[in-house]
Amino acid sequence: MNHTQTASSSRRRSRSIIMVAAIATAAAIALAGCSSGGDFQDPGATNSSDDVVSQLASDLQPAYANLGQPVGATPYTGDWKPRGDAPWTIGYASPYDGNSWQAAAKARLFDDLLKTYQDAGLIKDVIITESGFDDSVQNQQIRQLVDQGADLIIACCSNTTSLNQSIEYAYKQGVPFVSYSGYVTSPYAINTSANYHQAGFASADAIFMKIGGEGTVLDVIGVAGAASSDSFDAGVAAAAANYPGIKLVGQVEGAWADTVTKTEVQKFLATNSEPIAGMIVQPGSATGALQALQESGRPIVPISIAGEAGALCYWIQNPDFVDVAFNVWPPGNEMQLGFEVAVRTLEGQGPKIQSIVREVSPITSEFALDKLGADCDVNSNAWIEPSVDDWFSTATLDKFFEDPSDPLAFKP
Repeated sequence: MNHTQTASSSRRRSRSIIMVAAIATAAAIALAGCSSGGDFQDPGATNSSDDVVSQLASDLQPAYANLGQPVGATPYTGDWKPRGDAPWTIGYASPYDGNSWQAAAKARLFDDLLKTYQDAGLIKDVIITESGFDDSVQNQQIRQLVDQGADLIIACCSNTTSLNQSIEYAYKQGVPFVSYSGYVTSPYAINTSANYHQAGFASADAIFMKIGGEGTVLDVIGVAGAASSDSFDAGVAAAAANYPGIKLVGQVEGAWADTVTKTEVQKFLATNSEPIAGMIVQPGSATGALQALQESGRPIVPISIAGEAGALCYWIQNPDFVDVAFNVWPPGNEMQLGFEVAVRTLEGQGPKIQSIVREVSPITSEFALDKLGADCDVNSNAWIEPSVDDWFSTATLDKFFEDPSDPLAFKP
């Protein structure tokens, strides 16, 4: 098995990583035009949304370029207090279940975070519901969780506006709402995520460079209407605008799941004989897209990767497959970020801004090899993730709060 990168492949990978740094460098210029969507001003606040971003630590500000989501002040600062004392109950209004991403996120929640915070006397329990991507059901479940005594609600991956009335209902009962790995526009919510527009741009740009800036490319979105999916795809479109030789030949919905992606890509290939030069897929879909090519007999083309172990294993075994992958929404780390923001909010640490975000980061083949080993499984549906400190360290998270402290040191 050959693990040696070719010289041209190494140069392309370097350009892809440099491209991420270039986005960060340009971000300071773009911040002035940063969209603020449903910006909210707490009645007692004096800062505009632009002021909130500008008053963050300078090293945090590049992540807000072209963000397209709320960046105003939160109502959970100053004298705000939760409706109950610790130990608190967390309600998890999950929109869906059944894919590897949700499994990894829930494993971090129940096998690690819940036990740690229960031992510290801070969390009593986590109550989970699942709505099957039905907004009306999820709204009903949020209200039920509030009525059942949840002190804070967390959710992920929703539409930008569909939950806003239920989020307001929770707020009026003294219950904050944290949207992790996605965002909503409610003024009463706190959002935690990477910059998904940047993620789509970087993922697409790397594939477009890999195929020489010319060719037909299939776009595999996540879930149409979901905030993270739409923002990612807007980034893909922005990158495509820089490549006149690139043609986005079609779009299918992969639902962030290997099995769904495999089926939908196979359907597309069966009805479209035109050769494709590459695929842009959202995180959770890379291994399924690869399997669809393999089983259809089509040539293997570069596919964007974001932590899926099966596709990363194929890259390890085929070094010219792609030049770089990206951490976009590593499931365990995304859950941990949302959960820790939730606990800090309940403790009265005061989140400064509606959206707590970071930039995407590159994954190298060397990192994948170190995590998976050379004898890895190309059909694995597992994920590899950066360390918690590399994704969102305690020191970094402290900068987003008015009165930061170690959440586990809180004394009820």
